[in-house]
Amino acid sequence: MPRTVRALWEGQAGGFGETSRTFWYEAFVPDPIASIDPALPLSTAEAVAEGERALLDLSGTATLVGLEAMSRQLLRAESVASSRIEGLSLSHRRLAKAMFDPAQADRTARGVVGNISAMERAIELGARADGIDVAALLELHRLLFVGTEDERFAGQIRESQNWLGGSSINPRRAEFIPPPAAEVRFLLDDLCLFVNRADLPPVAQAAIAHAQFETIHPFADGNGRVGRALIHVILRRRDVARTYVPPISLVLVGNGTSYVEGLTLFRAGDLAGWVTRFAHVARDSTVLARRLCEALAGLQASWRETAGKPRRSSAAQRLIQLLAGRPIVDIPSAATNLGVSYPQAREAVLRLEAAGVLRQATIGRRRNRAWEAPALLDLLDAFESEALTPTRSGQQRRSPVLRR
Repeated sequence: MPRTVRALWEGQAGGFGETSRTFWYEAFVPDPIASIDPALPLSTAEAVAEGERALLDLSGTATLVGLEAMSRQLLRAESVASSRIEGLSLSHRRLAKAMFDPAQADRTARGVVGNISAMERAIELGARADGIDVAALLELHRLLFVGTEDERFAGQIRESQNWLGGSSINPRRAEFIPPPAAEVRFLLDDLCLFVNRADLPPVAQAAIAHAQFETIHPFADGNGRVGRALIHVILRRRDVARTYVPPISLVLVGNGTSYVEGLTLFRAGDLAGWVTRFAHVARDSTVLARRLCEALAGLQASWRETAGKPRRSSAAQRLIQLLAGRPIVDIPSAATNLGVSYPQAREAVLRLEAAGVLRQATIGRRRNRAWEAPALLDLLDAFESEALTPTRSGQQRRSPVLRR
């Protein structure tokens, strides 16, 4: 059974008000899960199977926008949503500019770019044949904070008590208090043993591992983002998310209350309640991914029309395909990615600019000359906005047509 540990919080000598308070508090310590054998009811097992089928079907989807473009946009949508849960919010235009010129990114943009790097690393870890260990989790955390003001905490397990909710001064009014720091390393080792198992349904395994990680809360900051990256480690390792990163965090953001309630169910021992909710999230994420694919394909078709239907092998046509995954380009990067000369890339860029597909954008302090695809950036923001509409637990998500 889970247990609580009673500990003394010592107020600061000479402090004032809340900072001077000394009191006892109770930290929650979850059961180890390495050898857990969850007995899930039939309804939960059916929800898990439905979620896995949806993920596998998504991996087999042939997209009109191309594998790379679709993968990049789904990865970015997932990373932006995961960051939003942590209070880091920005438009896809700001993100695209930060990706194009990282040196000029502001603090928020750097945080989201770090989340993208961590998610990319999660995919690599998931595809790896050997097991996941604590060092791999620390590497994911380190990537989140590279280049940020909190880089000194990157990749380090916390050494003090943390808490969720209430005051930032002390845990007296906290909504949840994770295990004491002395318990964290053992629980992380145990979690990695669980992650490396192959005898559980993948969606159920991802649900339990994520909830356990969030309960341990092993870092001073960035726990949510690493915990959501861990979901993708498992789904890729278990070969149910073979091609794309399903935007699970996007659904969790849109159903934030249900998400918190689900984690509370898990901590109370209701595995079925939490796993069922998570399975519905996995299913919903594939609906969002298909919507984004259809919207991107439709946008590309409209670009081809306004650009005068360029030949399939032309630089302009290939640039249209490139833009679906890279919304901001300059002529040198276009030439490199298209494998054409500078004059050919320039001609393609100017043709799409004349057609209204591209417009000039100023990037960075040096006012570097670049072009952005405004309709794509607007579409991505609209997609995220519509996807954040909450759904009732178990309710199929509708698929409204995105405005372009």
